[in-house]
Amino acid sequence: MNPPLATPTTVHAGVQATGVRENSTGRRAVGTTLGSALVAAVAYIDPGNFATNVSAGAQYGTMLVWVVVGASAVGMLVQYLSAKLGLVTGRSLPEQCKRHLSRPARIGLWLQAELVVVMTDLAEIVGGAIALNLLFGVPLLPGALIMVVAAFVILALHIRGRDAFRPVVYVCFAVVAAGFLYQAFLADLGGAELASGFQPRLEGTDSAYLAAGIVGATVMPHVVYLHSHLTKGEALISRRSMPRLIRITRREIVGAMLLAATVNISIMLAATVLAPTDTLEGAHAGFADLTGELSSWVFASALLASSLASTCVGVYSGQTIMAGFLHRSVSLRVRRAISVLPSLVILAVGVDPTAALVLSQVVLSFGIPFALAPLIWFTSRRAVMGESRNRMSTVVVATIVLGAVVALNVFLLGTLFLG
Repeated sequence: MNPPLATPTTVHAGVQATGVRENSTGRRAVGTTLGSALVAAVAYIDPGNFATNVSAGAQYGTMLVWVVVGASAVGMLVQYLSAKLGLVTGRSLPEQCKRHLSRPARIGLWLQAELVVVMTDLAEIVGGAIALNLLFGVPLLPGALIMVVAAFVILALHIRGRDAFRPVVYVCFAVVAAGFLYQAFLADLGGAELASGFQPRLEGTDSAYLAAGIVGATVMPHVVYLHSHLTKGEALISRRSMPRLIRITRREIVGAMLLAATVNISIMLAATVLAPTDTLEGAHAGFADLTGELSSWVFASALLASSLASTCVGVYSGQTIMAGFLHRSVSLRVRRAISVLPSLVILAVGVDPTAALVLSQVVLSFGIPFALAPLIWFTSRRAVMGESRNRMSTVVVATIVLGAVVALNVFLLGTLFLG
């Protein structure tokens, strides 16, 4: 079945919404915006984060903690802008692109967004296949097929007439968080060592490559598109109560992103006990040797939970992107069959799965500007946002963030091709 795509039906003072009425205190909207923030946060702890953070922690200790912190701060801003766009206008970011951009620009953005979805699927499917192999000895290719089927089951699951997509995602999020807080506790790092990780620095091309991967794994472009879709149908807001809902949304996004940042930092800290490794299989074996079989089981279970949650978010994002940019919807089965092909091919030909995970996150880092630039533009325009448009300080900070991401990508390309 296809996840329902909400359609705005009501226009009030330049603000579109879906007819779900908010009471005078806005309590109903609080729960729904928090749910959207948590769904977005799941994308920030997908298997790509495991690969990049484990590699960074094992190879460089706490040196790249500052990259996780900075990327998470960027994520808070980006997801806030995305959520606000959906709340105020009743349209997702892809729908705004369809409405305001020229056909060539819209098609170009759609094509790169589809590449983002493919790279996201690669990380999620390959990560889940690795987890099934570590836990149950399932070969990688059959494990990938199991992950594809599991995503369909979760998305099709209804309990008492309600979609079970979000509850399943929340449970998986909790499993990942608990698992890696436990792992970080076992690492038992000193305060001075941890504090040194907040000092910005890089050491050569390899660390820059990992830094770009961490940024791509943390600020996921596909969830920028999705978050604006999740919030667009959550409440019918009057002009008077909209500022309050925006403030509530901002607080809830900060809270959800702080949870995701804590998990990502925990993954990196947990990996500092390992000998240098660039594979998840090596990390699993290292945890078993250094901190016990229970620790390695927790690692693999958290990886599986992350894969299940994030693959469902990825499927939903793909639907949102195509429906928004093109106003067309393709069967989930057809979309999934196409988007998972690269993952299955990579596993079938024997490419190192962890290396493929890291590469997918680097590619995602190049997709961030294509989502962020139009998002900044739309949320800063009075014609689109009315009185809820961005303040000048927000525009300046968001533009600096955009420039920093572009600079990191240029630096990475320079180091890779010029040395």
